[in-house]
Parts: sequence; structure tokens; C-alpha cells
Amino acid sequence: MPKIIDHDQRRREIVAVAKKLIIQGGFEAATMRSIVAAAGFANGALKRYFPSKDSIVAATFQSVLAEMNEQMGADGPSPDPREALRHDLEATLPLDQYRIDSARVLLALWEHSVANEELATLYREHLHDWRRRLAERLAAARGKGESADAPAVTELAGEIISVSIGANVTSLMFPDGALIPEYRAYVDRVMRNLDD
Repeated sequence: MPKIIDHDQRRREIVAVAKKLIIQGGFEAATMRSIVAAAGFANGALKRYFPSKDSIVAATFQSVLAEMNEQMGADGPSPDPREALRHDLEATLPLDQYRIDSARVLLALWEHSVANEELATLYREHLHDWRRRLAERLAAARGKGESADAPAVTELAGEIISVSIGANVTSLMFPDGALIPEYRAYVDRVMRNLDD
């Protein structure tokens, strides 16, 4: 009886291998040859799932962004709007080794997306969705009856996104997590100053 292969699972495994290689050695480390070797596939088998390195890169980028969206999408332990906002803020900052590693992958993929319009479009869509979701959370948490597109809300959403992206980049220079207390303090300041 022939062995049944779960092709979606194989794709996820290949993306996980690509992500691991990028974490360990940067974008250049994730060559087709190194991915095949690390995944334990024959050379031709990889092409069945991903015809090119760009297709693996796109899938890896989508995977990391999906993980980030998933972390933000959960309301956390409380339906309280302020706690939901805190949860989202913490989900986007490099507050543990997993998120520091994910930042390394994102940085490599951001650089690659500059020359790849498909990836750039994917990330712009992610930024747009993130800003919208964050503005909704902020408006609810501020409790002033503001709409999500009120200037004070959209300005704060933009600032938080910029700080989060900057924190993810900076965390790569401190992979031991030395900046985690600073990022936690930032979340506390945002929460304290919501009513301003």
C-alpha cells in the first residue's frame, strides 16, 4: 500500500526549515541546497512544493506574518479593552527568544521584499491591517467614544507600530534579551498614558 503524504504538512516543514536557516545564518543561509539538506529531501522533491527560492521566501514571510496576526488576534485572558490592547502590544514586541528569532526572520525578509514587489505588497497589506486593528483596540481602550480613525488614535497607532518595528530590529543587536525590560516599560507607559 503506498504511503499517503500530507503535502500541506510537507510545505509547513519546508517553511520551518527555511525559517530556522534564516535565524541561524541570515537570508543567504537559506539556499535551495541547504533547505533540501536540512529538510532531508531529494533535490527534485523540493521543487514539487516550491519551484524557486522566492516561493519559499514568500511562504516563510507569510508564515511569520500569520503567526504575528494570530498572536494579536487572540483577546488574551480578558475581554476588557485595555487588557486586549496590552495583549496586542506585547504580541508585537520581542519579549522572548521566540519573538527575537522571528524578528531576525522578518528583517531578512524585509530586506528581500525591497526588490520583490509581491512580498512588498504582502507586507504593506499586513501593515494596513495591523494599523486598523490597533486603532480599533486603542479607541476601545481609551474609552472616550472616539472612532478608530480619530487623529489622536491613528497617530498613537502609527507611533506604536514604528516603535514595535524599531524594537524588533534593535533586538537583533541584543539577542540575549537585554532590552526586554525596556520594551515592557514601554508597554506600561502606553497603557498609563492612554487617557492623555
